[in-house]
Amino acid sequence: MVASHRQDCKGKGIADLTDLPMGSERTTVEHVRQTSLHSLRWRMRWAVIHVSLMLSAAFSASCASSLPPARIGDYLASGRQADVGAFTKIDQRPLQAGLVVVSDTAEPDAAPNLPEEALVRLGENLQRDLGRALPVAITAVISTDRIRPEMHGDWAQFAELGRLRGLDYLAVVVVSSAEQEYPVTLFLGLTTHAQPGFRRDNWSLLEFALLDLKHDQILMQAEGRGWATLDRPSAPGIDQWYPAIFLRPQDERRIWPPSYEGASNTLRVVSFEQAAKRLVLRLQNSWREVVESETAARKARL
Repeated sequence: MVASHRQDCKGKGIADLTDLPMGSERTTVEHVRQTSLHSLRWRMRWAVIHVSLMLSAAFSASCASSLPPARIGDYLASGRQADVGAFTKIDQRPLQAGLVVVSDTAEPDAAPNLPEEALVRLGENLQRDLGRALPVAITAVISTDRIRPEMHGDWAQFAELGRLRGLDYLAVVVVSSAEQEYPVTLFLGLTTHAQPGFRRDNWSLLEFALLDLKHDQILMQAEGRGWATLDRPSAPGIDQWYPAIFLRPQDERRIWPPSYEGASNTLRVVSFEQAAKRLVLRLQNSWREVVESETAARKARL
């Protein structure tokens, strides 16, 4: 920076500064010093901003791992866990089971759950994907309003539902989410023009349990979490840029809601889609571990 500045003086190099009057030389040196200090201040400022963003991302990621809190304990008691190999000992393959999707908003800080149409679509997608992750065939997606949260869970309501439907096995998915919204400044494109707006974070949770109603035990459990963010202006009218949904924590791709008014529902749908993907992946990995463990045990007995 100093060298280029000196070369700009009358189009001459550093050596020609000696030809300048004494006052001009002092002015030039002072200007260089001030420019260097200004540059240093900017570098320090951006360093502070960078560190702040990193700390904010780390804090948000830690929140994502605990929000929303687990809810399945208010539906199923933890003491009914089966032995690790119980699933593999069942002769029926694939296991015929009904799928029960429970929309839970009982937690005081719970966010509004999915609209009915989106909840039905989530159940249909899980019906397809669970069969790919586990040796389970979902014969029906059961819609019911009889399932209620109870302190320490209530197994009897699932047993009664299975009896009414003639099912020995149920796949239960508890659906819950949490949200927070706060004011932000939204920048339009790559310009310096900004507009006040709001940012809404949604954390979604799908908790899965496979129930063996004949033996009153839980064969397998897993969960999948999702996180998405909605940026929207305080008023509609800039559809080219907002509202926009981002996947979190590290995916900056934008998803455009079909309307300003329905953006919050789109946010929840997107977040739960991410939770469903993670749930299915966890189930795949869990089943692979069970099969590998059983194979190793058989080899050890030979």
